[in-house]
Amino acid sequence: MSEKEEQDQPMNDGPPKPAMREALVAAAFELFLERGFEQTTIDDIVSLAGVGRRSFFRYFPAKEDVVFPDHERSLAEMTEFLESGTGEEDPVRHACDAARLVLRMYAEQPSFSVQRYRLTRKVPGLRAYELSVVWRYEHMLAHYLRGRFAARPDGALRADVIAAAVVSAHNHALRTWLRSGGESDWTAEVDAAMAFVTGTWNDRSAEGTPDGAAEPDDVVVLVASRRAPLWRMVQGIESALEESRQVPQA
Repeated sequence: MSEKEEQDQPMNDGPPKPAMREALVAAAFELFLERGFEQTTIDDIVSLAGVGRRSFFRYFPAKEDVVFPDHERSLAEMTEFLESGTGEEDPVRHACDAARLVLRMYAEQPSFSVQRYRLTRKVPGLRAYELSVVWRYEHMLAHYLRGRFAARPDGALRADVIAAAVVSAHNHALRTWLRSGGESDWTAEVDAAMAFVTGTWNDRSAEGTPDGAAEPDDVVVLVASRRAPLWRMVQGIESALEESRQVPQA
């Protein structure tokens, strides 16, 4: 019987147990690290875990999914978080806070996360799978931001660009943490990355001043003799600027 046919067989032996899922993940990674991903079969995994093939497919559609067992939960949590907003919060900051949930998920199991990172670097197929998961996070953020920026003429473009920026900043923080072997301060890494995004794209920086107008630049007009030395012209400009700073603003 093929894996697909076996996957489609009815399952009447009760609800799956979380411990079994964890056992399958542990067995899979033990074999991946020992033999390599391509050389490990599903039969090898279930044999080491001490369960049947049917149990594997109750949790994972394919062998690649056992490498990323927590992303479905993380995607669900991000969706719930984004939808929990009141509509009054800054949308860019809210999107950044949603991205923090993903890094927190990695940080919950540092040893496993580092092992997975090293494994995906060696297996092109896993890297492609990981990129497809990243796209789902980005798509979710863009969907949320499109709703928040719907009234803007450039709303769709702004949403897509900011979503990509949030994901890129998050991935930079995540890779920095993973390359340290999970030893660096992941909260500091993600805080710095998200601060960069919010500082660049939040409503205040995007809109300029509250009424939407850009802050005017100071303009200095200097009248000087053509024969005046350059140093005197510079001195005159500096004096004019100093005087403008001392004038009380309306």
